[in-house]
Amino acid sequence: MNDKVKRMTYLTVFVALEILFSIVPFLGYVPLGFINATTLHLPVILASLILGYKEGMIVGFIFGLSSLLKNTFEPNATSFLFSPFFALGETSGNLLSLVIVFVPRILLGVIPYFIQNHLKNKYRVYLASFFASFFHTILVMGLAYLFFSKSYALALGINIDLLFYTILSLVFTSGLAEAVLASIICPLIYRVFVKGRVLS
Repeated sequence: MNDKVKRMTYLTVFVALEILFSIVPFLGYVPLGFINATTLHLPVILASLILGYKEGMIVGFIFGLSSLLKNTFEPNATSFLFSPFFALGETSGNLLSLVIVFVPRILLGVIPYFIQNHLKNKYRVYLASFFASFFHTILVMGLAYLFFSKSYALALGINIDLLFYTILSLVFTSGLAEAVLASIICPLIYRVFVKGRVLS
């Protein structure tokens, strides 16, 4: 099997995993009430580390698409952040929702590749996995605050003055947990691919 066929095969595997994670309850999205924690970042990071940033972007796009569909057809109170097709009372998503749902997820497929290739120490895969995941959370929550602060605070039932601190707490709880998970799981799977020489 030549390298091009191998790369397409493994890209298909990562895309399939992304889809599987998105449709199996509690596997890809873990409900936390007003937001979902996720494991869908893992195949994106792995695709970037193992195959490259282009493949990572493709799997990241699938992540974003799954989030768009979930927040459109299985919405919660904050789904307007991720879907321009969801409305709750006077609050609704718009085209900026597409920026939130796609841009951070596509960048999630780019960042690990470049961190891994620019760092020379033995922890580069761990660091790439951790910081890509953590940056993804910061970007999602930061864009939500930038684009929808009033609506977001209203959906959470809090004063807008408290929204920044609420977002910060989410970043350093679920976001940090997702980053730690990525820094454990992704290097383990990456090592299996490297030792097995799945790509020439």
